[in-house]
Amino acid sequence: MTIIVVNNKGQYNHRIQRSLQYLKIESELVSNNLSIEEIEAKNPIGLILGGGPSIEGAGNSEEYIKHFDIPILGICLGHQLIAKTYGGDVATSNTESYAQVKININNDENLFEGLAPEMEVWSSHKDEVKSIPEEFEILANSKLCDIESFKHKDKDVYGIQFHPEVHHTPKGSQIFENFYKICKK
Repeated sequence: MTIIVVNNKGQYNHRIQRSLQYLKIESELVSNNLSIEEIEAKNPIGLILGGGPSIEGAGNSEEYIKHFDIPILGICLGHQLIAKTYGGDVATSNTESYAQVKININNDENLFEGLAPEMEVWSSHKDEVKSIPEEFEILANSKLCDIESFKHKDKDVYGIQFHPEVHHTPKGSQIFENFYKICKK
């Protein structure tokens, strides 16, 4: 019942795994250079793709997105990688943000269960998803970013631009608990 946290070399990746530990959710932080076979051997029930400085430094993360048919949650860079892998557009944000932001939750099922209609989150990014593929839907937006969160319409593949693992996102632990529920279905 392990969730694999893929370290994309972002400043908060260790906090993601620690947040899961605090919630008593079994998890393991791994390098983004592990092979698909090495990940499969861990028999994960879900993947969390952590943040990082750039898509170029994301190792095998895009291959994991294409290969695994288990719930996936992309955080910040992970969110951008999911969009890019499925054919969406990622570009430099018009408003780089390193601040607490209020997001508007458009769909409070699954990942955002119990959190609508608004949520305070910590946003830390210079790039963002500009458009999503047609098989995705937008779950949340903000004044700074039109696509704060999305979901694949037919798969349990989610992306969030913000960081639920930091204390500046007061209800961030609920995101992880909701994702864990999705993984256990």
